[in-house]
Amino acid sequence: MAKSSTPTETEWGIESLIAIFQRYAGRDGNNRKLSKTEFLTFMNAELAAFTKNQKDPGVLDHMMKKLDLNSDGQLDFQEFLNLIGGLAIACHDSFIKFTHFQK
Repeated sequence: MAKSSTPTETEWGIESLIAIFQRYAGRDGNNRKLSKTEFLTFMNAELAAFTKNQKDPGVLDHMMKKLDLNSDGQLDFQEFLNLIGGLAIACHDSFIKFTHFQK
C-alpha cells in the first residue's frame, strides 16, 4: 500500500492562494472572478495592514484598474496572482534591503 505524502510547504501555499481567491470570488455571482466589491473586501480583510497605511483613498481603485489587464472590471485568478506576486516581490525586496542594512 502506497504511503500518502504530506503536501510540501509550496503546495500548501498554492492551495492556500486558491482557497483565498475562492473565498472572495463569487459573492457577486461569478466564482471565477473578483468583482470590484469582492476585491475591496479581500483587500480590507486579508491585506488590512496595507490598506490602512494608504493615504490616497483611491489607491485600491487604481490598483484594481492596473491589475485588470483585460479591462472587464473584474480580476480573474491570473490577475489576482499578479497582485500577490507584486506584493511578494515588494516584501522580498524590503527584506533584502533590511538584512543588507543590518550587516
